[in-house]
Amino acid sequence: MKKLLLYRCLQQKILFISLLSFFFIISSCDPKRVFEQNIPVLTKGWKSTEPVEFDVLINDTIALHNYYINIRHTTDYKYSNIYFFVDTWFPEGSKTCDTIQVVLADATGKWYGKGFGKIKDAKVLIKSGVAFPVKGSYRFSIEQGMREFELKGIEDIGIRIEKM
Repeated sequence: MKKLLLYRCLQQKILFISLLSFFFIISSCDPKRVFEQNIPVLTKGWKSTEPVEFDVLINDTIALHNYYINIRHTTDYKYSNIYFFVDTWFPEGSKTCDTIQVVLADATGKWYGKGFGKIKDAKVLIKSGVAFPVKGSYRFSIEQGMREFELKGIEDIGIRIEKM
C-alpha cells in the first residue's frame, strides 16, 4: 500500500513538472522576435536627460523587420501622448535621429494599452519593413521629448524588433 502511494505521488510530480515545462516552452517560443528588452525608468520620474539605451546584434541583412516601442505607464500619466527622440547608431558609426509621437489614449481619455488596474502596456509599431543594411551591433537610444524635465507615470520603456 505504501509503495502504491509513493508511486502515485511520484507520477503526479512527474506529470506536474512535465506540464509546467510544456507551458514554459510554448510561452517562450516567439519565432518572429529578433530582440526585445524593456528597461524600468526611475519611479520619481523619467528625466529628459536620461535616455534608455539598447544594444542589438543584427545578423540578418536580408529579412525585413518591424520595429516597436514598448511603453508601460500608469493611468496617472497626465497626457494622452508622448514624444520620443530616438537615435540609432549603426555598426560602421553613422547615426540617425527621429522624433516620434505615440498616442496613448483616445479623445475621451480611454487608454489604448492593455492591462488591468493602474498599469497599461502599449506596443506601438514605429517602423515597418526595415532592412538593416549591415551586420553588427546597433545601438538604440530613446529619450522622452515632452516639455517636462521629469515625466511621471512612465514605468518602463522597451523596444521590440521582429521579422516580418
